[in-house]
Amino acid sequence: MSREANLSRLENVEKIDISHREYLVYLSFHKDLYTAIQQYAKGKLLDIGCGNKPYEIWSGGKVSEYVGCDIVQSSLNKVDVLCEANNIPLESMSFDTVLSTQVIEHVEDHQGLVNEAFRLLKPNGYFILSGPMYWNLHEEPYDFFRFTKHGFKYILEKAGFEVSEIVSNGGAWATLGQVINHTFEFRNTNANKVAKGLKYLFRKLRIYILVNRIFAYLDKKDFNPINTMNYVVVARKN
Repeated sequence: MSREANLSRLENVEKIDISHREYLVYLSFHKDLYTAIQQYAKGKLLDIGCGNKPYEIWSGGKVSEYVGCDIVQSSLNKVDVLCEANNIPLESMSFDTVLSTQVIEHVEDHQGLVNEAFRLLKPNGYFILSGPMYWNLHEEPYDFFRFTKHGFKYILEKAGFEVSEIVSNGGAWATLGQVINHTFEFRNTNANKVAKGLKYLFRKLRIYILVNRIFAYLDKKDFNPINTMNYVVVARKN
């Protein structure tokens, strides 16, 4: 099966606010990703699985060139190189930074993606990688993996990287709040009238906004990364 081109992708990182149904993951994920880009991005950057390049705006003044590759063209035609993530037709050691966000779970050969990032980086270059531990099935059937922090460390070190940091995006409270929002959002034709009615009221009364506020507050006061939604990982090629 071939993947569908021109899929809708994240376009504007500024549009995600308290009323967004996935606010709880983006609240911490975007904060931690922004910090990583500001601290580690430099020189020529390759974005693997770039989509619409939503994070290019954060690299302004940090990188000299921003190149994006993806398996299909994005809805805004932002992809520069069409290729598979484990077979990128670019010269070895030609980038100072490699970025790959929320892509690795969709790559059958996830180790191949990591190996390609290592090959393409110059010595002392950085790989900024992110991916989920909790998330619902999406972009099916091309949704293959979820990663713990230990899984990320293993596949990065196997490729030759030295892991600089692994940051959990959201703790147990934020994860619980996101599960609540997801559960009430999911449509199920087999649900009975009670379940359908509760889901309708949840959406109609915009209760997901209240969930966002309550669980963001609880996560801040009692942060526990044992049950996180996502990770931002930074690794260095020596």
